[in-house]
Amino acid sequence: MELSDKEWKIIEPLMQELPSGKQGRPWHGNREVLDGVLWVLRTGAPWRDLPEKYPPYQTCHRCFQQWSSDGTLEKVQMALTEMLEKRKKINVSECCIDAKFVPAKKGGTCVGPTKCGKGTKLMAITEKRGRPVSVLISDASCHEVRLVESTLDACWTSELPAVLIGDKVYDSDPLDASLRERGIEMVSPHKKNRKKQATQDGRRGRRYKRRFKVERFSVG
Repeated sequence: MELSDKEWKIIEPLMQELPSGKQGRPWHGNREVLDGVLWVLRTGAPWRDLPEKYPPYQTCHRCFQQWSSDGTLEKVQMALTEMLEKRKKINVSECCIDAKFVPAKKGGTCVGPTKCGKGTKLMAITEKRGRPVSVLISDASCHEVRLVESTLDACWTSELPAVLIGDKVYDSDPLDASLRERGIEMVSPHKKNRKKQATQDGRRGRRYKRRFKVERFSVG
């Protein structure tokens, strides 16, 4: 699925003009290159498998690296989120949080050791409809609980979640207290080895069933 004219009209002003390639040859247009980048991101395929209808995979990969490092893609994401907020298409009254381990045997940035080997940890928060509102990349050795507030700080929305739903990993009294100070309620099942009194009743805990929205996003 490629960008529609309506979508490109919103994104185009935020995209920087591509420089000339080697020998002064101009690169392909931003729209064609971005379509190629999005194809790889959606499918998870190697860059070399980019279909011929898109610009060369080397061009798309270089542009992706450039747009990632100079903040272009983040600006695009923030602009799209702002647009959705104005249209009342973003609902942060109830959000879900999850993390995914990404192996990185050859190393790289944001890579740390774990029992499963070296890797990166991808934190994500999705709003009530399942749309992502925050993504944070960290080395995999950092515990998820310690990354929750940093992930919240990275939110693209104008408001923070009122309720945050996570799995048992996030059952932490210090985290509950810290989030409560920010007006956020943490909902997560209790760990079996919890020694202190339960902090949530069954009625609130039933919200946990809606956590599939962030799992669907992180797996995809």
